[in-house]
Amino acid sequence: MKTWILALLLVLSGCAHQVQDPAAAGRVAALLDDAAFPRPATHIDADNLFTLSPEMRRHLGSTQFRTLLRDYGPTSGLVRALYDRRELALDYDSTYTGTAAETYAARRGNCLSLVIMTAAFARALDMNVSFRDVQIEDTWSRDRTLFLVSSHVNLSLAPKGPRSTDDTSGVLTVDFVQLPPDARERVRFLDEADIVARYMNNRAAEELVQGHHAEAYWWARGAMLRKPGFEGALNTLAVVYQRSGRPLLAERAYRAALEREPDSLVVLQNLAPLLAANGKQAEAAVLEERLARLYPAPPYHYFQQGMTAYHAGDFAAARSLFAREVARAPDNDEFHFWLGAANLQLGEWRSAEKQLALARDTSVRPDTRERYSAKLGHLRAMAAGTQRR
Repeated sequence: MKTWILALLLVLSGCAHQVQDPAAAGRVAALLDDAAFPRPATHIDADNLFTLSPEMRRHLGSTQFRTLLRDYGPTSGLVRALYDRRELALDYDSTYTGTAAETYAARRGNCLSLVIMTAAFARALDMNVSFRDVQIEDTWSRDRTLFLVSSHVNLSLAPKGPRSTDDTSGVLTVDFVQLPPDARERVRFLDEADIVARYMNNRAAEELVQGHHAEAYWWARGAMLRKPGFEGALNTLAVVYQRSGRPLLAERAYRAALEREPDSLVVLQNLAPLLAANGKQAEAAVLEERLARLYPAPPYHYFQQGMTAYHAGDFAAARSLFAREVARAPDNDEFHFWLGAANLQLGEWRSAEKQLALARDTSVRPDTRERYSAKLGHLRAMAAGTQRR
């Protein structure tokens, strides 16, 4: 089955004004086709991204919340009030990027949603909030026929007041994943336009996963208007066009994205096969050669080879290939699951059980965690039955 790469960048959003640069607006307008997509019933914007709901305001003013702020200080007290299991008890869920109010109401969210909600509370407490793009290796995952690529964002909180750039007193960095030791040296601060564009791009990607092409188009359009030239939104717009049967518009958007990021693995992998489908085989071949030179073993390379071996019945080869992907992407639940499946086919029940447990523990989707838990329980029951015989 043919697949497209969709760059889903999980980076924090905020509010920003519409683009003011007429030249940039003109470049964006040339890539848009509003007439091809009906306007969605719900309004597409990020204006209420940080707005506190009445429930959030009541929580903010509660005795318990204020006691934590008093006992632990404003920054540490806020984080404890939101993320201590004895307090709000938020869960991680990668499936939807919510506003601050939506995340609070659901008590769960992805990395971006949790940062949004934390920032909303911090701003209500009159703290200084800084949003930071952490330059670590992108995380790849898959949802049916779309590959999703996630970058990483965190935020830092500090008491209100003027401070120099090297003054870190009272500053607390809030993160939701374990970062490499040198990650703090690879940080880029985000402005408001960067933030809102990435939020809207997330929403576009999430609509695309659901097959909602019109909604995805309007969210991607909004991201581009907020940050013209944002490669992620250009790529997402191209995927929308490609999925909705507009290959020439898709090609134009991919080319615009490639102008911004000439070595982008995501865009190169998308554009090369599209050029071939559009009858431009020679140009496609040039991009394929460039891809092979820049990325000889891109993400999912060994996994796809492993799936071929698995379906051919060569479970030993499949296990070896799946293990290579696990080694370089240990937080990908799909790799753990199929490594467990290969081990099961080879009769190695204990190793299969270990990998299924890791698949469950590394999954960032509640429905997938439940499915892995069910499979793990079934496997353990089978193993117990075998041992009793």
